[in-house]
Amino acid sequence: MEPFNTPLKIREISLPHRAVFGPMAGFTDAPARRLMAQHGAGFTVSEMVSSRALVYGDHKTVSLLKAEPNGAPYGVQIFGEVPEIMGQAAAAVEQYAFDFLDINMGCPAPKIVSGGAGSKLMLDPDRCGRIVEEVVKNTSRPVTVKMRLGWDKGNIVCLDLAKMLESVGVAAITLHGRTKVQMYSGTANWDYIREVKHALSIPVIANGDVFSGQVAARILRYTGADGVMIARGVFGNPWIFQQAQAALRGEPIPPLPPLAQRCDTAVRQFELAAQNKGEKIACLEARKHYAWYLKGVPYAGYWKSEISKITTLADVYRVTAGIKRELRDGRGDG
Repeated sequence: MEPFNTPLKIREISLPHRAVFGPMAGFTDAPARRLMAQHGAGFTVSEMVSSRALVYGDHKTVSLLKAEPNGAPYGVQIFGEVPEIMGQAAAAVEQYAFDFLDINMGCPAPKIVSGGAGSKLMLDPDRCGRIVEEVVKNTSRPVTVKMRLGWDKGNIVCLDLAKMLESVGVAAITLHGRTKVQMYSGTANWDYIREVKHALSIPVIANGDVFSGQVAARILRYTGADGVMIARGVFGNPWIFQQAQAALRGEPIPPLPPLAQRCDTAVRQFELAAQNKGEKIACLEARKHYAWYLKGVPYAGYWKSEISKITTLADVYRVTAGIKRELRDGRGDG
């Protein structure tokens, strides 16, 4: 593996950093992607979009693809179970601005799996191969895959599946160290990631249980992977990418910025979200997202309760002023 301080390349795409931002439904919108790129994510990926919806021109689905210049490569992730429709979807998104096309073969959500897509695909490796062939044939961009270890512990297929995907044209693979049945319970198994990395010549990106910069460095050193994908670990902490970069360079991990600055970052995210999807939806999302920024802050209970009542940006500004006034530097009056 190349040194951690060198750019990671996926075909002709050069990533500025080896810690990247993983796609998450309901979170990885354009404002979140911009925020993570500004804080050092090596690439960002859209929320997963339905291949059928793309083929049939669903406007709500197309809106998920919105790209904003943010200094980092940007990928579009699609899901589906029919090879021909996946190929048509790949052709349909060619008109948009993005750098690589990612196929979701790992989502464990029941509504995705019940339709035969996401991690359900791993039960049918031949179908996986046909999907990749159709997508590769219909796009000019590098094609990547995000997948899990397999369906359950009796069906660990990641090694053979990854080899096959490489043979039909996949440019990089992100591997989450859990099965579908595990969902997000238990712990990620990094041993399988290491096994897959050692068997492939294309880049392998490790994913699973990365909640700090130190762990990002640890998973790369343990597995030998080319990059690390951080998803849930960004909640309330976009600075995790800078922390990961420091850990990979063997430098001291920078602390989180002061609480006031963390609040300002959160507010900016909500303002961008309001511009992107409307104030009502942005503020409903802020009820969850803002609380993440207060994780570990003493005496924050009252303000977390106030956050849960946010309905307008004016509420966001009022709550923020109160947090800055009463919880500055993590200290409050109870």
